[in-house]
Parts: sequence; structure tokens; C-alpha cells
Amino acid sequence: MSAAQARAGYWPVQLLRAIPALAVGIVITFSADHTASFGLITFGAFALVTGILMGWGSFRLENRHLRAVSLLLASVSAGCGVAALMVNGSGPGALFLLVIIFGAVTGFLELYLGLRGRGRHDAARDWIAVGVLTALLAIAVLLVPADYSLPWSATDAGAAASGVLTSQIIVVGIFGAYAILVGVYLAIGGLSSRWSARAEPAASEPVTGQ
Repeated sequence: MSAAQARAGYWPVQLLRAIPALAVGIVITFSADHTASFGLITFGAFALVTGILMGWGSFRLENRHLRAVSLLLASVSAGCGVAALMVNGSGPGALFLLVIIFGAVTGFLELYLGLRGRGRHDAARDWIAVGVLTALLAIAVLLVPADYSLPWSATDAGAAASGVLTSQIIVVGIFGAYAILVGVYLAIGGLSSRWSARAEPAASEPVTGQ
């Protein structure tokens, strides 16, 4: 398969993966509810849809090894998503565990997919970037103390506000930031691949004179 054919066949997967990532990131950003239950629902939806899209995209890969790794990644992602949705009332521990498992396993698999695909598939650089971001998600969540709790208060124009910054709020915020970064990167990568796939056939057409 030529580079142009690979781009033409796979760019829809990149763009479709960007949609749930951006949607979840925006929902988290503009939501005041950063509880563990909310985090499990948003993470579960993201991971499940990502797994489904990666599974579909696997069958658009000609290389058998890349297809097998992509299917494994899809299975892990979808499994984490289903688990998160099933235990959405379990509390912060379930959220932390599932996000760490998702980040560590799928991050490694997507990074491996990208490294293995260099020189074989045009999406390799996107797989590497998303793999690194996903692995960093796992590390960031792992570094958040499970019992972190910081009371805060503020006064603005005579109005007082107070609350408690907890580990679950931080983790949901980290996941939201990750989702936006991944969504933006995949959208740019997908559009670039789409434009390149369309430009190459036009550029390869012979120029005839009169």
C-alpha cells in the first residue's frame, strides 16, 4: 500500500477519534461537577467509543501486525470504558485505577503501534504522540495522592465562596485536559492526512502540452 492509499484509508479514523475526545474535554471543562461518578461516566464513554473506533480502524490497516496491535488496544480501551460505566458509583478508587490502567496499557500499545508503524503507515507519528500523552495521563494520575484534600476560600466583590479541592477533582481535571489535547492533535493529524491524500493524486497527474 502506498503512503497516499494509507492516508486515504485511515484519516477518517483519526478525525472520528477526535470527536469524543473533544466532546468529553469540553463537557468536563464547563461542568462544575468533578466528582468521581461524573469522572467515571465521562471517562467510560470516551474509552468505550475510542475502543470501538480503534477496532473499526484496525480493519483499515493492511499490515497484519499493526492490525493485531490496534485490535488489542481497542479491546483494552473498550474494556476499561465498560468497566467504568458499570462501576460509576464506586468512588474515587475505581476512577483512579481504571484511568491508570487505561493510560499505562493503551499508552504503551499506541506508542508501540507508532514505533512499529514508522515507515509503514502515515499515521505512525500520531500514534506515537497520542501514546506518549496517554502514558503521561497514567503517570499524572499516579502522582496525585488519593487522600489529597485542600480547603479553600475566596472573596470577590463582597461575596464569599469556599470549598475543598480533592484528589478526584484534580484527576477529573487532568483527564479533561488530556482529552482536549488528544482531540486537537488527532483533528489536526486527520485533516492533514486528508489534505495530503487528496493532493498527491493531483500532483502525480502528468502535465500535457498542446
